[in-house]
Amino acid sequence: MFDFEKLEVYKKAKAFNKDVLVLMKNTKSIDVVTKNQLRRASLSIVLNIAEGTGRFSKVDKRHFYIMARGSAFECVAIFDVMKDETILTEEEFTCFYGKADELSRMLFKMIGNLSNSEC
Repeated sequence: MFDFEKLEVYKKAKAFNKDVLVLMKNTKSIDVVTKNQLRRASLSIVLNIAEGTGRFSKVDKRHFYIMARGSAFECVAIFDVMKDETILTEEEFTCFYGKADELSRMLFKMIGNLSNSEC
């Protein structure tokens, strides 16, 4: 088993990515550009967490966790635009927002734990 597979944040990121895929499959009104960008951003969270755990230095790990957190922010911005375009309901937006917020907070703690070294 790889180290990242043990992380709760990784498991939650995978579940978030799966939820995004289900949303895209079930919502036909999402345009191709938005689908592509949302797919890439949600997958990027998962991949950057995995890649970060494989790095040896704390600085490198931190970089990938920052990238993962940025991708969570990107997802929220896409959801916000989709809500404004009435592609997402307020309830759907709130659900995805909450999941992204949880991921962001978990990643923020991981980043903070790596901040005081090798700078």
